[in-house]
Amino acid sequence: MRHVNLSSSKRNPRQWRILDLITAVFFGLLFIFLLLVFTPLGGSLSASGRQPHLMSASDPQQHHRLVAAIELGQQRSIETCPAGAVDHMPCEDPRRNSQLSRVMNYYRERHCPPPEDTPLCLIPPPSGYKISVRWPESLYKIWHSNMPHNKIAQRKGHQGWMKLEGPHFIFPGGGTMFPDGAVQYIEKLGQYIPIKSGVLRTALDMGCGVASFGGFLLAQNILTMSFAPRDSHKSQIQFALERGIPAFSAMLGTRRLPFPAFGFDLVHCSRCLIPFTAYNATYFIEVDRLLRPGGYLVISGPPVQWPKLDKEWSDLQGVARALCYEVIAVDDNTVIWKKAVEDTCLPNNNEFGLEPCVDSDDPSSAWYFKLKKCVSRRSSIKGEYGIEMIPKWPERLTAPSPRSTHLKDGADVYEADTKLWVRRVAHYKNSLNVKLGISSIRNVMDMNAFFGSFAAALISDPVWVMNVVPARKPSTLDVIFDRGLIGVYHDWCEPFSTYPRTYDMIHVVSIESLLKDQASGKNRCNLVDLMVEMDRILRPEGTVVVRDTPEVIERVARVARTVRWVPTIYDTEPKSHGTEKILVATKTFWKH
Repeated sequence: MRHVNLSSSKRNPRQWRILDLITAVFFGLLFIFLLLVFTPLGGSLSASGRQPHLMSASDPQQHHRLVAAIELGQQRSIETCPAGAVDHMPCEDPRRNSQLSRVMNYYRERHCPPPEDTPLCLIPPPSGYKISVRWPESLYKIWHSNMPHNKIAQRKGHQGWMKLEGPHFIFPGGGTMFPDGAVQYIEKLGQYIPIKSGVLRTALDMGCGVASFGGFLLAQNILTMSFAPRDSHKSQIQFALERGIPAFSAMLGTRRLPFPAFGFDLVHCSRCLIPFTAYNATYFIEVDRLLRPGGYLVISGPPVQWPKLDKEWSDLQGVARALCYEVIAVDDNTVIWKKAVEDTCLPNNNEFGLEPCVDSDDPSSAWYFKLKKCVSRRSSIKGEYGIEMIPKWPERLTAPSPRSTHLKDGADVYEADTKLWVRRVAHYKNSLNVKLGISSIRNVMDMNAFFGSFAAALISDPVWVMNVVPARKPSTLDVIFDRGLIGVYHDWCEPFSTYPRTYDMIHVVSIESLLKDQASGKNRCNLVDLMVEMDRILRPEGTVVVRDTPEVIERVARVARTVRWVPTIYDTEPKSHGTEKILVATKTFWKH
């Protein structure tokens, strides 16, 4: 019998080449798989696969010609966007933004295309879309068909975030750091901070998940702005808004968040994974800018007493000490600090090199404003606006804000504005049949909020209001926060950072002023683009109320019909001395 010596036999060179090729292909595919799963590229590509990047037509002037034709009444319809664009957010487009720098998460911040780079079209609802579940039932369940994104339910269901049951997503109220429910977690925090006393009213929840923390704080009369970046897999902010919880898409990256200085009574992070001590504690400094003197900072999760994160936890404590934050409690993996009331801390000797900002720094400048590595001074803003220095809720809603005095005749204007909007809102309800005060309207936006008096007049209704202060107008957003309301800075020549179909009502006074340059009086953008954006964020059967001059209202009505709204024009309320008209429009429930 012939024996073959396997160890000494030579393989066919052709066999080796085939094996090499198979091995190379295998490891190449493995590398691509790991790249897609464990890097941002995977999220960007998966998102772009579901959401086509809306590019302009080949003719760069096409957009301008179409806008001009609509404004002249020559074009009476606007086409529908592709069905795959149902969740399109122009300034948070993952395919375009994925090409940007990853440093400090720059690529996950707002990056808006010029209008001519996006076709003029109306975002359709998804297949099977239904009118949203009404508040307060929506806190606990929403229609699956309105946002059929299952990944949070699949990955976080065991932590009580949400689960799929029949035609609904169900929200038990849990979170990663509070799987037994937000109610129990809030009760635990209440052992250390005054949650139920009216001392705290405005809160910021960073990296909020589906915003159950903010949703259940509403029962304690604490109004929470929940935010998280656009997440191509999970749509966290979209779920929050569908539930009727105040929320906003944002990323703490290279810029200040679009909120005023010292506006939040409570800042909360539950496993938000923000590297607070990175970049010489730049992110902690931004939290300090937002937190009201005497306010509370709660961080739950890493690195607080977390395994293998001893240095990170030590650094976090070091920054808090450098800023003279008082430790209220360290309970398991949760730490609670109280911010100092006075500017008595810096400069001091600290390893992070923290220094106060110069006197000329405006800590409330926050629209496309780069993060600073200096600590905002309380003394840079006049007035007594710290915790326990302003009235408790609900008295602070109508009490003159200590920061309204920085405007000419501010206190008098504030009081007159508050009374004016009580009358106007009564007219909306009683004479214009605007469905405020009932469950069909929950999420409301005021696009030109001034002192927030429209929102204040709705305080007994089952609504919350996103008060938007235009970035180029007088900065009154701090006054809005002082009275216990919430909002953001925004420039309406750009799209808003929210998903489509997230507001039941949009209200705007002097819509034309949002388009103009305040110095020259010339238009910076156009009414058509603005109303197409309003249509994007308005829910089917939603309501729009616009107040402006008769000439402007006629133009608004013409464009409203083009975007498939049904408008009606009314006179202003009795005893109104202006020359305004009021347009009330309903968005029709059309399908692709």
